[in-house]
Amino acid sequence: GLASSGLHSNGYSLARRIVFDVMKLEIGDVLPGTGRTVGDELLEPTRIYVRSVLALLSRVDVHGMAHITGGGLTGNLPRVLPEGCRARISRGAWKVPPVFETLQRAGQVADTEMFRVFNMGIGYIVVVPPVAAAAAARALSETGETVLSLGEIVRGERGVELGP
Repeated sequence: GLASSGLHSNGYSLARRIVFDVMKLEIGDVLPGTGRTVGDELLEPTRIYVRSVLALLSRVDVHGMAHITGGGLTGNLPRVLPEGCRARISRGAWKVPPVFETLQRAGQVADTEMFRVFNMGIGYIVVVPPVAAAAAARALSETGETVLSLGEIVRGERGVELGP
């Protein structure tokens, strides 16, 4: 998994409702837990992964890639999995950025909805064979990416299983 820079293009209708209608914040107010203004957090540019992915493709056998956009992690990753394969993701593999924690708490949004709507800090996922994982992480790190080992692909019904 490659770290996101924030909301990217995900869930702005829900984020705006929580920030402006529920929390009653304005653009210049600090979004609790982030140390940044609402405007800075909501306007953080979407990270683009093309250079990093191109560098990776020249060095490692990649089996699948998913840009975590609208539909969140649970909606995008299954699209690249073949029938009979499921992603087992460890939620403990990364720290969810504060913006998502703030939105979830203030909006009283269920975990399943958060992972369906937002990227939760993971902007891009690359599926590689286990023997290529270290080389893939190294190649991506060399391009400046924050690389996280999220889990594994296992047999089962196509989808995403979020574990501890």
